[in-house]
Amino acid sequence: MGVNNDANCVIVFGGIEFLNEREARADVRRWLDNHRDADFVELDARMTEGYDFDEAVSPSLLSERAGVLLTHLEDADESLGKALVAYVRDSAGDPNASGVVMRHAGGAKGRRLVDELRRAGAAMQQVDDLKALKEKGGVRNFAIGEFERRGRRVEPQAAEQLAAVYGEHGFGELCAMVGQLCMDFDEDPITLEQVNRYMIGNPQVTGFNVADAALAGDGAQAVVMLRSALVQGVDPIALVGALAMKLRSLAKTSAVRAGSITAAEAKMQPWLIRKTQRQLAGWSSQALGRCVRRLAWADEQCKTNGGDAAYAIERCVELIANKGVE
Repeated sequence: MGVNNDANCVIVFGGIEFLNEREARADVRRWLDNHRDADFVELDARMTEGYDFDEAVSPSLLSERAGVLLTHLEDADESLGKALVAYVRDSAGDPNASGVVMRHAGGAKGRRLVDELRRAGAAMQQVDDLKALKEKGGVRNFAIGEFERRGRRVEPQAAEQLAAVYGEHGFGELCAMVGQLCMDFDEDPITLEQVNRYMIGNPQVTGFNVADAALAGDGAQAVVMLRSALVQGVDPIALVGALAMKLRSLAKTSAVRAGSITAAEAKMQPWLIRKTQRQLAGWSSQALGRCVRRLAWADEQCKTNGGDAAYAIERCVELIANKGVE
């Protein structure tokens, strides 16, 4: 089970909540696959007493043992904590014991119990948090890794698009999308065109595509894409948001290149800075400011009764395509 096959009990500690839950459930599933006679029991430490846990790991009428998933370990009360420590200590090395996976959200709360459980013999599985994930290349590399977990490959640009859409807080949605792409497309690697085709209903994807066309200087194509998106019912506010995100990236990258801020202060992944730097040619600070002000006006038009949102966004797209030159 988990990181230590000799341990009956594993603590899945901290990190991104989605990844924490996925790792914990994967640990339980592996244990149950190796113990087909066992029951599965899920407990919430916030509503579990020591005797509830003792009953869960004890033989029942249906099975001699169980695979137990205990969530919210940080909220365990004293009676549950004592029962957990005693079980970890007493079950060590017992091949017939129940398996227990405990999820802890991380942080200082309940850390004393974690230390006691580790001393008693529980294994520890540390989950990546956002900082660790960024050190490993950020969301783009995470997306690439998700394809690799399924034995597939993905084009770097396609992984970048997934990272841009789902950001640092949509890991569950990103993983679900990767799984769906791998199921629906046999080609290897998965391409940017396939990602965009699959997510065409996502307003962020549509907005990013419009913004990319505008930044590439293709104003006519950007306007055609914009009008198509509006006809399909994409919310103008979502399109303004995507354009604003692209302009913010340009502004931050310009500041990094000028030495006004560091890459760390910009809070942008290195691959995104490199990509945006290629789009900075021909831009000036004044031109960027002009586009930001035009976009703020478009945002107001979208939110004002009687405003012409389509006209306002088109004016923004045209100005961006002209690199801020009226």
